[in-house]
Amino acid sequence: MLDLKIKYNELTAEQFIELWETVWGDGPSLEQTRLAMKHTLFRVSIWDGDCIVAMARMNGDMGLNYYIKDVVVRPEYQGKGIGRMLIDELRRFINNNGVKGTDIFVELCAVPDKIPFYEKFGFEANEAQRLKNFIMSSNIKFQFFYMRRTHSGQLCR
Repeated sequence: MLDLKIKYNELTAEQFIELWETVWGDGPSLEQTRLAMKHTLFRVSIWDGDCIVAMARMNGDMGLNYYIKDVVVRPEYQGKGIGRMLIDELRRFINNNGVKGTDIFVELCAVPDKIPFYEKFGFEANEAQRLKNFIMSSNIKFQFFYMRRTHSGQLCR
């Protein structure tokens, strides 16, 4: 039986990289990740005892737009409802912090095989395309994204 515990805004750069590498391979640098954790609006992590098994981040402006980022569940824990727990916590954060009575855009990008998971929460794919560009400046490689959103606010694909 799983002994799951949810933690808020405690995810460290080291834990982020550890979990990242279970799914996506080599993680970003420690310095980069520390800066990202510092500037992330909301972080949620799920633990089984003292082992981190899942994480997700939320970026946004607290008014018009929230962006779900880095939803990761350790492979051996996938299919156990943990991803749903992460999304529920992110949605709870938006509900508790967003401007009441207004429409709030919640966006994410997902690889094609994960789209059905997000559709269960009401996300819909649209014709928008995600564009990216890597730029090297002062020995730092930057990645910029441009996402076009339709007037209906559907998620970026």
